[in-house]
Amino acid sequence: MNFHWPAMLWLLLLPPLLVLLYLWLLRRRNKVALRYASLGLVRQAMGVASWRRHVPPVLFLLAITALLLAAARPLAVITLPTQQETIMLAMDVSGSMRAADVQPNRLVASQNAAKAFLTELPRNVKVGIVAFAGSAQVAQIPTHNREDLASAIDRFQLQRGTAIGNGIVLSLATLFPDAGIDIGNLTYGRQRGVSIDQPAPTAKEFTPVAPGSYGPAAIILLTDGQRTTGIDSLDAAKMAADRGVRVYTVGVGTVNGETIGFEGWSMHVRLDEETLKAIAHRTQGEYFHAATAEDLKKVYETLSSRLSVEKKETEVSALLALLAALFMLIGAGLSMFWYHRVA
Repeated sequence: MNFHWPAMLWLLLLPPLLVLLYLWLLRRRNKVALRYASLGLVRQAMGVASWRRHVPPVLFLLAITALLLAAARPLAVITLPTQQETIMLAMDVSGSMRAADVQPNRLVASQNAAKAFLTELPRNVKVGIVAFAGSAQVAQIPTHNREDLASAIDRFQLQRGTAIGNGIVLSLATLFPDAGIDIGNLTYGRQRGVSIDQPAPTAKEFTPVAPGSYGPAAIILLTDGQRTTGIDSLDAAKMAADRGVRVYTVGVGTVNGETIGFEGWSMHVRLDEETLKAIAHRTQGEYFHAATAEDLKKVYETLSSRLSVEKKETEVSALLALLAALFMLIGAGLSMFWYHRVA
């Protein structure tokens, strides 16, 4: 546990002094009692001495200790409801998603898992959907309406190519509509050899922040293959990291790859785990591998729980003050019940 004002911890020397004072008062009271000729008169006047006599003072002492700790403004890592307001689902709809190694096939499994994920999220969280293959399109702008989101997922159409970077960048452009992120300019408007790290002429200037520091939004990227076109995946991840947006990557299918055929042509698809791990690492997100439909369902359940709550260092002075008030109320109540006075 850390403290905002650790110097205030010196005040914790006060409770031991109060204990010594209490013991001295008890001893002094016993000496006064011995002056009476009859101890029976003392017991009648003071009430029968018992452990109950010490309970209210102990509760008051605990209350004082809690208040002194609160004065130091302690910090503790606790689990709180997330402050995230928007989640972007960037989902791969390339031709390789028809592979049946994930039953009934990768696309249907990802659609079912995504719709189940939507039902688990808190209703106050907006969700937007980006579908990407050789290019990327916004399938649904961020909304609270789960029915519209499910309909957008059901409308996915398979296409050729895999532009993972485009999916990330279009998700960022949706999250920051006023940032001037032009995916077309980033994809086609650069001269050969010009890095994406340099802002496009139409992009607004911004100050990079620490990766993972932007709490109100996150991106979940689901893909089953390697990038074949579009913006470089790691360059897109850097754009997300510079804006503090975490990207959680989900790899669907087999790592070794599979050869699939369609309408007379065939291709070998392989999951690029190294790149997906690098994207997650660069943005302070996390990578998940789903080799089966059940794995994919569990991945989304895990993401739902992690995006619904978060662990963060929070000041708990108010909790200690509340605890102190509770001790005082109990101590005063017991004193009134047993001895008809607050003492």
